[in-house]
Amino acid sequence: MNWSDEGVILSVRPHGETAAVVEILTRAHGRHLGLVHGGRSRRTRPVLQIGNHVDVAWKARLADHLGHMNVELIRGYAASAMDDAAALAGLTSLCALARLLPERDPHPNLYEVTLFVLAYLDDVSVWPALLARWELALLDELGFGLDLTQCAATGINDDLIYVSPKTGRAVSASAGEPYRDKLLPLPQFLRPGRQSALGPGDIEGGFALTGHFLETRVFRQRDEEMPEARSRMLALLKRLAEPHGTR
Repeated sequence: MNWSDEGVILSVRPHGETAAVVEILTRAHGRHLGLVHGGRSRRTRPVLQIGNHVDVAWKARLADHLGHMNVELIRGYAASAMDDAAALAGLTSLCALARLLPERDPHPNLYEVTLFVLAYLDDVSVWPALLARWELALLDELGFGLDLTQCAATGINDDLIYVSPKTGRAVSASAGEPYRDKLLPLPQFLRPGRQSALGPGDIEGGFALTGHFLETRVFRQRDEEMPEARSRMLALLKRLAEPHGTR
């Protein structure tokens, strides 16, 4: 059994004295693991960094074996994020969350969105909104997608400003007014097909929305906790949004 593909490195752990087990989100073969001989060498370690975009060749005697990987760098996103604490936390959070995907189950659409987010990690005015949308797409790929197209109560698709924390469905301003304290805000940039400029608090609200459903529908069901990198990213973004915020 063998195949060649491209992917994004999600995790690397030592194996023996010189090898490493590498986990990669590939375009056509999903989240896949393999053993990289010499993965801890000085030459290979810079390639095997989470978030890096790589070419990968996998080979095994049987399909259900761990297999061996050869990995070559396409673009080193990890190195470009090293000097930006918020971007590095965002990169780490994305890779940790992507590990929620079922092993060897292709998710080509989410893979393309992943590359799009990584390409903008050097622009803090862009990547946080892209990453919030990525988390929304991840929920959909995991089978917990939100319905943000029309009001759950009236069926209209205008003035949608809330989301039900129980159903994950959008709610209009008028229908949600009596329950506004119990509903989650819906930042307009997360609505499907909408090209909305970011307003104050939109990034925080977007991550609060996706975070609620990741927590209640995914992590809590697995008896796991949200990645610490995500909390660190949110704290750093909040600091940057404050007057005179610095990296």
